[in-house]
Amino acid sequence: MQVYLVGGAVRDRLLGRAVSERDWVVVGATPAELERAGFIPVGRDFPVFLHPATKEEHALARTERKVGPGYRGFTTRYSPDVTLADDLRRRDLTINAMAQDDGGRVIDPCGGQRDLEARLLRHVSDAFVEDPVRILRVARFAARYAPLGFRVADETLALMRRMVDEGEANSLVAERVWAETEKALGESCPDVFIQVLRDCGALKVVYPEIDALFGVPQPAKWHPEIDTGIHQLLALRVAVQLGGGVAVRFAVLMHDLGKAATPAAILPAHHGHEDAGVALVEQLCARVRVPNNLRELAVITARYHTHVHRALELRAATVLTTLESCDAMRRPERFRDFLLACEADARGRTGLEERAYPQREFFERALAAVNGIGLTADERKGLAGAAIGEELRRRRVAAIDALAR
Repeated sequence: MQVYLVGGAVRDRLLGRAVSERDWVVVGATPAELERAGFIPVGRDFPVFLHPATKEEHALARTERKVGPGYRGFTTRYSPDVTLADDLRRRDLTINAMAQDDGGRVIDPCGGQRDLEARLLRHVSDAFVEDPVRILRVARFAARYAPLGFRVADETLALMRRMVDEGEANSLVAERVWAETEKALGESCPDVFIQVLRDCGALKVVYPEIDALFGVPQPAKWHPEIDTGIHQLLALRVAVQLGGGVAVRFAVLMHDLGKAATPAAILPAHHGHEDAGVALVEQLCARVRVPNNLRELAVITARYHTHVHRALELRAATVLTTLESCDAMRRPERFRDFLLACEADARGRTGLEERAYPQREFFERALAAVNGIGLTADERKGLAGAAIGEELRRRRVAAIDALAR
């Protein structure tokens, strides 16, 4: 029995990146032998075990053969005669198909080290086409390693495009689409994930609402980049620079979906795109089963982002209504994420990335002012029912009005 470190841990060590988790392949063993050694079986579709001490995953070397549709349509073969090279050749990308023995020697039958040096994401073999999830994984790896200069190899992108043309991407299930998207949104360059999907044609399949934004014009006065799709990618980059988490980045990606529904007769104006976008956000989130907290932030961002942009022009009563509509008093952390998404939108425009955004600070001050307003027991005397709420609202509007002066 031989044990090898494999996959991402080897790749990231060679890149000089921190290794967050380690996976192992066991060659020359049977499930019974591993269980006798104290390993804990956890695999559902093939033998995967947890090490009794480290709890790191150890999988028996295996090969795979496509027998049906979807990412579960595989049969696996594992036995003591399956070699390390056999196991590595079934993997998606050459940079993920390397192993390391206990002496530190790298085993690289597919040219992964060569492609690390060339900064290429290249498929191992034509078996790549058997699993459409690999389209999403390649786009996600491109998002992760773009800062290091990586790109998708031309032949791999062509293969991904062929898979889309042949309908393979249509079999992607919602859970996997969202799982890969959520991971990609947490990477250094999530905009690259969207761009790669668009380059191979998969964006139109998995996220048609986003794909429809490319080519939709906006007024050059407000959007020097013109194209709405490009604006979404620019805003996503700014969201990363501002330190926004996955929820903020998703909200930014969703905020202008309504512009794809603008009637051609009024372009490049987009009157009413906010409300039109809400229905599209809800549609997308339902289809790929986005968690409720992310959906809620995306919805209020789509509906109210232009309110924040016009903060310094709004009447105090409208500012208060916006705070109430966003449930800002009860959910201040979500509201701060909303304001961050609005700032990313405002600055995600060609040449305007560094401009100030005082609207965010104004709404933060407005929220603080509103939270400081209340009625004492004495002040409630003589008031009843709706009159209490009306007096509270009058005082809150006055507090916001004082900020604007």
